[in-house]
Amino acid sequence: MPDQKTFIDENRGHFVELLKELLRIPSVSTDSRHKEDVKTAADWVADRFRNLNLETKIIPTEGHPIVYAESPPVPGKPVALVYGHYDVQPPEPLDLWVTPPFEPTERDGNLVARGATDDKGQMLTHVFGATAWMKSMGELPIQVKFLIEGEEEIGSANLGPFIEQNKELLANDVVVISDSSQFAPGQPAITYGLKGIAYFELKLIGPNRDLHSGSFGGSVRNPANALCGMLSTLIDEHGWIHIPGFYDDVKPITGDERENFAELPFNEEKFKEQLGVDAVHGEEGYTTLERRWARPTLDINGLTSGYQGEGAKTVLPSEASAKFSCRLVPDQCPHKIGKALREHLEKVCPSGIKMEFKEHHGSPGFVVATDSPYVKAASAAIEQGFGNAPVLIREGGSIPIVANFAQQLDSDVLLLGWGLDDDNTHSPNEKFNLADFQRGIAASAQLWAELAKIEK
Repeated sequence: MPDQKTFIDENRGHFVELLKELLRIPSVSTDSRHKEDVKTAADWVADRFRNLNLETKIIPTEGHPIVYAESPPVPGKPVALVYGHYDVQPPEPLDLWVTPPFEPTERDGNLVARGATDDKGQMLTHVFGATAWMKSMGELPIQVKFLIEGEEEIGSANLGPFIEQNKELLANDVVVISDSSQFAPGQPAITYGLKGIAYFELKLIGPNRDLHSGSFGGSVRNPANALCGMLSTLIDEHGWIHIPGFYDDVKPITGDERENFAELPFNEEKFKEQLGVDAVHGEEGYTTLERRWARPTLDINGLTSGYQGEGAKTVLPSEASAKFSCRLVPDQCPHKIGKALREHLEKVCPSGIKMEFKEHHGSPGFVVATDSPYVKAASAAIEQGFGNAPVLIREGGSIPIVANFAQQLDSDVLLLGWGLDDDNTHSPNEKFNLADFQRGIAASAQLWAELAKIEK
């Protein structure tokens, strides 16, 4: 029977073909037209666990199903819970994809498809890391539980209650999540902090129909003009957010963290070149990494109003809307900020306009201890899998359920990203480097061995 490394080397191509199978399933959780596709993806993931003879369940929710699987307990050893998601973001705009979003294509050493890195490819590295153990040794050296959901991209509304109601089933010592990035190509990382999120939608309603802007302009309030004015009160040119009380609970970046960030090999010129911009921008007084990782932000995510077809149409629109989000740092409360934001918008909403405000999903930020035995185990596993020791970083993205794991299950959390920051997550031409996919599998297989060295 081959060892794990030999098994992984012999099955490199097979692992890629399995990933392609999952990527072909358009499991877009936010679009009701893809409800059956999401279920198909859940069934596919469950079948992988059944093929390993793991105890497997597909658990229905009010939304999309949760897939749960576990290997047998190993007395005296830690229990790891792998969390991931099989749902993906919508692929639009479709015309910007070089190849179809749900037809995975190998290009320049990458696999290009929606969900390639977020999170199907990264999630499967842990499935295949466990596969290597089960197929080469017949068992895992620790108990590994898998919790794979289908609603991460829409806020994990049903997973939180599931965790609360199934604490015994999900009990573990450490949660392992790969849904983030390395620091740079060839430089793996362990992410010890995530930002939280608060997502909002604002709709302004004016006249009861679109109007001729010549005949009616200057006589009624234009909702699009009003929307621009209201949004301009939220953040200024210096990057300072003007929601009342927004910074009340923001902890300053520590001196040690600022030193650690400054020592990382970050090249701002290459960063600008990669993004196609001639300048960076954000809250004054902070570096680019500090703003991305450890300071709160506000960004408009979408604007809709009036005529948007080809050519000109002189219309005074009857409605205007915006979707925008705040990325939060630890101790900021999404609901507290939402309440303050609503009150602020109500005060600045002009006469002649009706305002509708909606809070979508939200979650707090999170920071984990960097001196735990689990972080040390992960560092050793990553160094073996990638051939390079990881650095410790924070991340500007959000994984809403992380705080639930820490608070409700009293778990340590390992955030191990195999992706790269130019993987186009949530954008056209999402990709996953195939060499990093294979390194992630090797690191995952080694992680189970390193965790087994920790005595409970």
